[in-house]
Order: sequence, then structure tokens, then C-alpha cells
Amino acid sequence: MHNVSSEMKECIDNCLACYQECLSMAMTHCLAMGGEHTKPDHFRLMMACAEICRTSAHFMLVGTEHHKHTCRECAEICRQCAADCERVGDMDSCVGACRRCAESCEKMAA
Repeated sequence: MHNVSSEMKECIDNCLACYQECLSMAMTHCLAMGGEHTKPDHFRLMMACAEICRTSAHFMLVGTEHHKHTCRECAEICRQCAADCERVGDMDSCVGACRRCAESCEKMAA
């Protein structure tokens, strides 16, 4: 792997953790709960969040400078996802993963 700073390594880990958390939470918890958890806007946001997290991690692992763009977008979507998961409720692990990822990605986008 190319020369990765400890800050980038942490961001990759946070992105992959958020990807896993959003996807698994959506596919298990949200589908089981129904109601607000499966409303289209909320569910789409969780899917978008998972995918941008995966993409940002991928771009950092590849070693392209374009990660700055994906990380900027990732931070924005993660913040939105965290707020929406908080609004829906009973999704604290997702909220935490999204916030950690957003913070890391904001540093990488700078």
C-alpha cells in the first residue's frame, strides 16, 4: 500500500466501519422496525451514506487525490445521516459511526 498517514488510516477505518454499520442497520434493524425506519427518504439516505463511505475508503486505499472530493461529500452525507438516524431514534450505533466518519473525512477533505 502507498504511504498512508495515520490520520488517513483512521479515516479509512472509520469509513469502512460506517459503511458496515449503515448497511447492516438498514438491512436488519430498520427493515424489522418498519414505520419511520423504512420511509423512502430515510432508507435512501442510509444507502447513500453506506455507499459514499465505501467509495471514500476505496479512493484513499487506491491513493488518488480525488479522495478529497469524495471525503468532502462523505462528511456532508454522514452528518445528514447521523441527524436523520437521531430523529428516527433507537439508532445510536449508526449515529456514532456516521459522526466519527464525518469528522475523519472533514480532516481528509481539508
